[in-house]
Amino acid sequence: MSIYESRPVYSRRVRSSICAFADQTASADRTCPGSGLGSFADDLTEAIRIPYAHIPTFPRSTAIGHAGQLVVGKSGNVSVAVMQGRVHLYEGYPAAEVAFPTRVLGRAGIRALILTNAAGGINVEYGQGALVILRDHINLQGQNPLTGANDDRLGPRFPDMSYTYAKHYREIALEEAKKLSIPPREGVYAALAGPSYETPAEIRYLRTIGADLVGMSTVPEAIVARHMGMNVLAISCVTNMAAGILDQALDHEEVLEVGRRVMGQFIAMLRAVLPRIAAELQKPG
Repeated sequence: MSIYESRPVYSRRVRSSICAFADQTASADRTCPGSGLGSFADDLTEAIRIPYAHIPTFPRSTAIGHAGQLVVGKSGNVSVAVMQGRVHLYEGYPAAEVAFPTRVLGRAGIRALILTNAAGGINVEYGQGALVILRDHINLQGQNPLTGANDDRLGPRFPDMSYTYAKHYREIALEEAKKLSIPPREGVYAALAGPSYETPAEIRYLRTIGADLVGMSTVPEAIVARHMGMNVLAISCVTNMAAGILDQALDHEEVLEVGRRVMGQFIAMLRAVLPRIAAELQKPG
């Protein structure tokens, strides 16, 4: 697929995916938040599970630990659509394709998006397992999912990114973290293409330009969500300290292990945040 796939073709693909999504989830309320935390989906009630392979033209994840299915169900009384697995630039997908599922969810009526990721800690005040609310990002991936002709039905040509991560949602997440005895933290996320981890020199550079965290995802989806007028909350789990912070090599197995260790806290935060965001969506205006 070309990085600059024509917008008419891209729009037809979005519509095709929406049709399959709608046909298989006809009874679900799809106006509430989505989430990128895969294992959170395992405990949803009234769940409908749709493998990405069953959604026409949907990109398929090849990353370790990404199940590759869309789950629509309920967390408590809140209807959610949860992506179990995302695709990344390092898998060979262009940025617009990485953000394609966000397009589909937005066009299907979802108005709030919760993005989650595993990140390397640059800020030395963070430790492994820390949960950090993103207040901003730095896009160093070398691509933007909005490159190419703009489809005005989806959003403006030059969308403002001043408030990419909704301030009120961040406040909700920080309040709920305190209630759960999770240290409330905010930070700036630097997105790189991967798949190689960063060098110590790159980490020193990222710290200098204001990054607290580094990872290989999230930013394409956040850009597209804001382009479509969706409100975004993003939460990082610091699964390792970035290169050069500690005198040790980086290991992807360690990333997965730390993620599993803090999963309970992560899911507890999501369950606390979701009803409040859902309530915000019900307010007029």
